[in-house]
Amino acid sequence: MKKYLGSCAVVAIMMATTGVAVARDQIMVVGSSTVFPYSQAVAEEFANKTGNQAPVVESVGTGGGFKAFCGGIGEATADITGASRAIKESELKLCADNGVTDITEAMIGYDGLSIAHARSAPEMNLTEEQVFLALAAELPDGKGGFIANPNKKWSDIDASLPDFDIIAFGPPPTSGTRDAFVELVMHDGCSELEGMADLKKSDADKWNEVCSRMRQDGPFVEAGENDNLIVQRLESDPNAVGIFGYSFLYENNDKLKAVKINDIEPTFDTIADGSYPVARPLFFYVKNQHRDVIPGMKEFLAEYVSEEALGPDGYLAERGLTPLSDELRAELQTNVLEGKKLGM
Repeated sequence: MKKYLGSCAVVAIMMATTGVAVARDQIMVVGSSTVFPYSQAVAEEFANKTGNQAPVVESVGTGGGFKAFCGGIGEATADITGASRAIKESELKLCADNGVTDITEAMIGYDGLSIAHARSAPEMNLTEEQVFLALAAELPDGKGGFIANPNKKWSDIDASLPDFDIIAFGPPPTSGTRDAFVELVMHDGCSELEGMADLKKSDADKWNEVCSRMRQDGPFVEAGENDNLIVQRLESDPNAVGIFGYSFLYENNDKLKAVKINDIEPTFDTIADGSYPVARPLFFYVKNQHRDVIPGMKEFLAEYVSEEALGPDGYLAERGLTPLSDELRAELQTNVLEGKKLGM
């Protein structure tokens, strides 16, 4: 009985000093659907090595992950969130407003954004301009204005492209993959159109609106955060394409194949050397105020940044992650293990 009361006293002190309840004995990881399989793999490895319960890992999208992560301090809030883009200033403010003031940022590697279709589909090789012409809500009318996108088939854009309807399954606005696709593909493709460079100089807000807005008249379909559903849809319709991270394409290469972008196919090598034009860094973020309270959290983080996980021959590379250089990986490991505060 005395031992029990002593434990309660320790818990009470920890709650008073950290604001974190310790009723939860599992680590909570949320965030990006692209980072999800990596966090899940680390969770399984952590459980196998330590005998602890595997962390709960949820795929809620990058935006949804930051919302949950920044919701506050305590057992009802996430400890770690995965992200397919860097945290925004507005999200940092949300964190700060809710008392989440000590965060470590961890860039774990790179991922290529892929456009893919069923293995039975005809080969496709697209430019970023052609992707924009297929999926943008509005296009320049050649007279200084804009019109609703009239392109219904790929052949409407270029006669050399397949003569079938444009159908692209892609991520929703809450997804970091959507943000990255807009920035890395749509903006680049938009900039190649006549007059758009001048518009960017004269009216940046209008340029951003036109270059960022995806069409909503059918050819672009928001498919949610579950990439497995996209695979099922692509298998049932060989004429459709899907948009997701290269790691997911890699895991499903028995069912899917890549659409080349600017003559380059996404691979580990083309993503790592920068020749594939649509690549991005991947992250996770740590709520340091939970480190000393949530059981196993430090050990889980050590596993996540270990050479066995993140190294060139690590088990995350086997799942599609393009590793960091030795120098960047060593810096990452130090920052995470020492809990370097974001912004310091």
